Amino acid sequence: MRNYDMVFLKKFSMMIGFLLIVMISLILAALYLNGSLPAERDPAMTRLTEDRIAPTGAVYAGQTGAAQQAAASAAAAAAAASQVAYGGTKDGSVIFGQLCSGCHGSGAGGAPTLDKAHWAARIPKGVDTLHKHAIEGFQGSAGVMPAKGGNPALTDEQVMATVDWMLANLK
Repeated sequence: MRNYDMVFLKKFSMMIGFLLIVMISLILAALYLNGSLPAERDPAMTRLTEDRIAPTGAVYAGQTGAAQQAAASAAAAAAAASQVAYGGTKDGSVIFGQLCSGCHGSGAGGAPTLDKAHWAARIPKGVDTLHKHAIEGFQGSAGVMPAKGGNPALTDEQVMATVDWMLANLK
C-alpha cells in the first residue's frame, strides 16, 4: 500500500469513529428527553376517567337549594305522570296480577290477602278510605301500604279500579 492510502484510511477511520460517537450521544440524548416528557394520554381514556370521577349529584343550600329541589321534584312528578302504567288499563285484575299480587298474594309486609278475614277490619272504614290509603299510602299497626302500590306511574283511577276489583274478589 502506498503512503497516501494509509493516510486516507487513518482519516476515514477517525471520521467514522467521530460519527459513531455523535450518533451514540444523540441516541442517549433522545432517550433522556423521551423519558423526561410526560406520556401523552389517549383522549378516550381521559374521557372515561372524567366520567368516572364526575359528581353524581349536587348540593343545594338555602333558597337556591329549595328552589332547585322543588324544580327537581316537579320534573320527576311530570315525568312519572307522562308514563302511564300498564298502558292505562283500568282492569283491576291486570294491575293486581302484575303489581299488587307480590304483597297481597303472600301477605308480605302485613298486606291483607284476598281473604275476607283479613279485610274484616278494613271494609267498615269505607271504600273511600280504602281508595285514599291505596293512593296516598298508609302505615298502620298491621303493616305498610306504599303510595300507589309503589308504582307512581299508576293513575288514581287505576288504583281505585284495582281496589274495587280486590274487594269484589274476596273469598
